Amino acid sequence: MRASNRRLAIIAAVALVILAAPLQSVFAQSDNAPTPAASPTTPAPLQTATPNSAASPDNATPASSAGASSLAIAELPQDLSPWGMFLNADVIVKAVMIGLAFASLVTWTVWIAKSLELRSARASVRKAVGILGKCATLAQANGQLRDDNGPAAQLMHAAASEIRFSANLRADGLKERIAWQLERIEMAAGRKISRGTGVLATIGATAPFIGLFGTVWGIMDSFIGISKAHTTNLAVVAPGIAEALLATALGLVAAIPAVMIYNILARSTAHYRALVGDASAQVMKLVSRDLDRAKLPLSHAAE
Repeated sequence: MRASNRRLAIIAAVALVILAAPLQSVFAQSDNAPTPAASPTTPAPLQTATPNSAASPDNATPASSAGASSLAIAELPQDLSPWGMFLNADVIVKAVMIGLAFASLVTWTVWIAKSLELRSARASVRKAVGILGKCATLAQANGQLRDDNGPAAQLMHAAASEIRFSANLRADGLKERIAWQLERIEMAAGRKISRGTGVLATIGATAPFIGLFGTVWGIMDSFIGISKAHTTNLAVVAPGIAEALLATALGLVAAIPAVMIYNILARSTAHYRALVGDASAQVMKLVSRDLDRAKLPLSHAAE
């Protein structure tokens, strides 16, 4: 009995060992099966596709940005001097700059011409006033200023003509008639000497706004260029804005001298009118002196 039991136990152990080997292989296959099945479905394709897809944009972006930057640098104006900015400016901005430069040229031309004219006119009137102050009668002044064509000579000739025309009339209204004529001659002389200075006031008042118009137009054109270039780089924006601001600078260059020169000419014109007024006062003094001479008739005083 004991021998048979031992045999049965040995057979059972051998049977368990034989059955355990296949079960162990089955359990091992069941543990390893999910890993190969999951790897082909998700990780493998993603790991193979992701590097390729990520590598191509990374390689393309530097190339495209480098090309865009090189293109932007190539399109930037290299000369940022005033003349270079003028050449690279928009057509409207160029027209504004040319107009302002012409206005500045007109300003300096008017200043030179009117300064010479005022100097000559003041010297002529000052000389005539000295002559009138030294004369005792209107006839004597008429003889000394016979060849003069200045305002003082015109005043004297107008007074002498009115005396001749009033030879057969009473002398009560003679001074009034002569004063009216002299006043008109003074006003005509003032208008003549101030002719051409009004353009300075116009330039001084409008040139800054014309330059501002050019600046606004240039900045607007720069913003349009920014939208087309799809960049906000300061190197791209700065040249256009500098060209636009050049128009404002030219407007100030044209306006400031125009205002200053207008004020200078206005003071010189006022001085000239004062001299003409002095000449008129001298003529009226001679007329009054001649009329107060009872022994001198009006017809003889006009000779």
